[in-house]
Amino acid sequence: MSTSFTADLSGKVAAITGGSRGIGRAIAETYLKAGASVSINGRSQEKGDQALLEMDAGDQAIFIAGDVTDRDSVNHFINATVTHFGRVDILVNNAGGSSGYAPIAELSDKAWDEAQAWILNSCFWATRRALADMEKRQSGRIINISSVEGRQASKATVSHYITHKHAMNGFTKACAFEYGPQGITCNAISPGGVETDMMMELGPQAAESMGITYEEFKKSYAEEASIKRMTTLDDVSAMALLLASDAGSGINGGIIPIDGGTSL
Repeated sequence: MSTSFTADLSGKVAAITGGSRGIGRAIAETYLKAGASVSINGRSQEKGDQALLEMDAGDQAIFIAGDVTDRDSVNHFINATVTHFGRVDILVNNAGGSSGYAPIAELSDKAWDEAQAWILNSCFWATRRALADMEKRQSGRIINISSVEGRQASKATVSHYITHKHAMNGFTKACAFEYGPQGITCNAISPGGVETDMMMELGPQAAESMGITYEEFKKSYAEEASIKRMTTLDDVSAMALLLASDAGSGINGGIIPIDGGTSL
């Protein structure tokens, strides 16, 4: 991916959950281009191997398979990153989603619990473990990938997603307050609708639960934005680069909308 903003991340190590595709992959490529070493995580070893092959970063990038809804798997991801590269300077909590879309009165416990683990718990587990390493150097960047739905509630049948993205934003502020004095910043990026692989997989299910087509589902994101288009991977990765860089050191506790003016 390419961005108009440039920064030097040479010598830095970034750990990115859900980094084999979509937003996480775009951020990984942007960080690699800026000189960072990158550790990415995902459920599929095959997709991870393919991502490394396509990124062609050699020893600068590794993939560690794991399911972020499992605490031990998340801890293993951060531990393995530190073991391999010696440190973690930047954590991007990108993994997160939901399924089992339904109105609140019909929403299952399974769908609710899955969303909580996938979005909120994984962010907490990874942050807690990464902080233990960042505190040693009194320096670090934590970047949580939230959502425009974490700033509002404008879609039906996705209350579990909306709720836990809102909670992620609260966690971001709490982390920023506690660790800002130690030189560790924590911010959340709130993208608008981005057509990632995950959206293409799960979006049709969400659209069906809303009684609309997938094309209408995507169009709704573009129409809600004042720039009248969906958010792009480049839009998000450019902000992730700024927040990871020295130029972004003064930004802390921000819930930053990259949604084309949707949440004005």
